[in-house]
Amino acid sequence: MSLTRLTLRDFRNHAATRLEGMRAFNVLAGENGAGKTNVLEAISLLAPGRGLRRAQPVEMAGRNGDGGFAVVAEMEDGGVQIGTSTDASAPNRRVVRINGAEGPAARLGEWLSITWLTPAMDRLFAESAGSRRRFLDRLVLAREPGHARNATRYETALRERNRLLSEPSEPDPLWLDGIEAQMAETGTAMAAARAALVTDLGRELETVPEQPFARPSLRYASEVPLEAEALRHMLRDGRRRDRAAGRSLIGPHRDDLAVTLATKNAPAADCSTGEQKAMLIAIVLAHAGLTAGERPRLLLLDEIAAHLDPVRRAALFERLAQSGAQVWMTGTEMAPFAEVSEVSAVWTVRDGVVERA
Repeated sequence: MSLTRLTLRDFRNHAATRLEGMRAFNVLAGENGAGKTNVLEAISLLAPGRGLRRAQPVEMAGRNGDGGFAVVAEMEDGGVQIGTSTDASAPNRRVVRINGAEGPAARLGEWLSITWLTPAMDRLFAESAGSRRRFLDRLVLAREPGHARNATRYETALRERNRLLSEPSEPDPLWLDGIEAQMAETGTAMAAARAALVTDLGRELETVPEQPFARPSLRYASEVPLEAEALRHMLRDGRRRDRAAGRSLIGPHRDDLAVTLATKNAPAADCSTGEQKAMLIAIVLAHAGLTAGERPRLLLLDEIAAHLDPVRRAALFERLAQSGAQVWMTGTEMAPFAEVSEVSAVWTVRDGVVERA
């Protein structure tokens, strides 16, 4: 089961776009700025979170619409319908509907497993730890839908604890006890899920050849204890220190994904741009091998083939075909996709208008 129909209304530069007849490989071709990535972004909103650009909903509404947008996808030839939308009365409130029933965004993860790579992510290993945490959480969420609920509850409690600790007067210790209990419960669950995925990814990466993609070595860098009670005590004992710092200094919000190039034992941040991109692709391909299950899997790969040589492109397409996921790729021309063009659904995109090639 995968996407069989996708409809966009007033989404960025797509006033009214409808795609049908999807296949295992789906290619969107067009000039820069035509609206290819916008289609991928719309699909990414069918997963919990803020999508592949992390934009606010009001930023995604088309300029010529009524201030809102709608993205609707169908699976099983209309048997399942998933959608998300906004309207002008609340432009930053995104509504989620599954088979017509409104529900929380976290439920989206129960229906689709979505992972993506974009050119902006090429800098992942040189950016802040926060970027790598978001990347890791996306990978975890694609395998464990419940991770979204734990992350939301943890972030809510974290913000409240930070607010109380920053107030001039001493906060109520009983109130902090309750907040820290929630942080401990959800925080250890988050850390455990991240650590388990990193371990499984490491095993998967060991089974694939080092070439043509560089083999990364992964480590979950965390100080979070495995037991909730231990984290609760650490939070309680650290109140004075955290109050002086104005923020919580322990918890999964401080963790990192440490990546090294295995053949050189070099931190990813010190490797060449080409090596970093190759490691990122290797991680996503390994993850695709871990997430087979009942939920449909989608891989959104923006400009993935443009800067790969023919050998790496062929290896990429072979691995993607073996993954069993529905793959969406973009490019400015079809030449890089010649090897898979006959087995792909191809659309041309021009100024927000999508036509089947």
